[in-house]
Amino acid sequence: MSETVVPTHIRCMLWGKAAGRCQYRGCNEILHIDPNTKSLMNRSYIAHIVADSPGGPRGDKVLSPKLAKDISNLMLLCDTHHRLIDVNDVAGHPVELLQAMKQEHEQRIELVTQIQEDRQSQIVLYGSNIGDHSYPISYERAVVALLPERYPADSRAIELGWKNSLYNDHEEDYWKIENENLKRQVQSKLMPLLTSGARRHISLFALAPQPLLISLGTMLSDIFPVDVYQLQREPVQKWGWDNESDDIEFHIQSPEKIHRTVALNISLSATIENNRITEVLGENVSVWTLTIKNPNNDFMKSKSHLSAFRQTIRKLMDGIKSVHGQDNRLNIFPAMAVSTAVELGRVWMPKADLPLVIYDQNKKTNKFELALEIYKNNEVVLQGNAV
Repeated sequence: MSETVVPTHIRCMLWGKAAGRCQYRGCNEILHIDPNTKSLMNRSYIAHIVADSPGGPRGDKVLSPKLAKDISNLMLLCDTHHRLIDVNDVAGHPVELLQAMKQEHEQRIELVTQIQEDRQSQIVLYGSNIGDHSYPISYERAVVALLPERYPADSRAIELGWKNSLYNDHEEDYWKIENENLKRQVQSKLMPLLTSGARRHISLFALAPQPLLISLGTMLSDIFPVDVYQLQREPVQKWGWDNESDDIEFHIQSPEKIHRTVALNISLSATIENNRITEVLGENVSVWTLTIKNPNNDFMKSKSHLSAFRQTIRKLMDGIKSVHGQDNRLNIFPAMAVSTAVELGRVWMPKADLPLVIYDQNKKTNKFELALEIYKNNEVVLQGNAV
């Protein structure tokens, strides 16, 4: 038996390194629970590799007193293996073997306990002028939305938009300039971090015209892990999600007649009358509608709402393609939340889905006008020019 009283702080350190389990190779028995009654109890023994007295198991005149309280010379063992190495088979357990067992066990515990979910997230801000309004996005407001589920990976956000852009969405070159700027910034600022593994998660805060948000979604796709946040307007304006919200039910209305030309009316944040679509595309158009019971600009409240939208729009795009054929184009007229616009782009699959022809409400003409066309190779076309 040991003659040395091992200090409490050394005992605690050994328990931590061993994770409360027997360090004998192949045992790993947990030592703070009775295996039969499951009662909490201390069943551990602290054994010396080199005995704390020269006459003990593996004792040494020089090393025994020197290593008596040294954690490198101590093992946490169950009763069975404590007796085995010190009484029943001392010769079969030389110093080198026990040191190897201790090292193997502690290295394995260190490796396993280092495994954790990476909670860091790169904050990405994207804003563009909407009508006469600039975007209310800031790094500080984004951090508040992240915590406590995640925390910022950097002290600054990656900004993709032009804060002080002098262009507005009713101007002729607006879509071309803004989308090209967005594309270049994603490729230069964001993609190198994602493809290199320097950032494993993105938290996106975006407020821009819906065609640009959809385009951004197609650039990010659903290959990369991205949390898309929503600006809540009521009861207090903030970025984030409500954990306690009612379920949302999306309704799909199919067209009465099937024509070659097909459109998707997304009436979520407001109601779009079909005559506004036929005014643009003509009478011979099949209009599919995605809506909710009471369309409003604050309907998207929780992550579960966004997940339900993703599932619904994914099935809807598959259904439209099966009815209208894969050599067609899908004309989209959106009135939706910013987060759903981004997610529409993210779930769109370039090789499988119909090309997207996206329209936007022009504030000056009060009509829907063509903004962007996104094709199967993820090429964006603006007013007939490939970008």
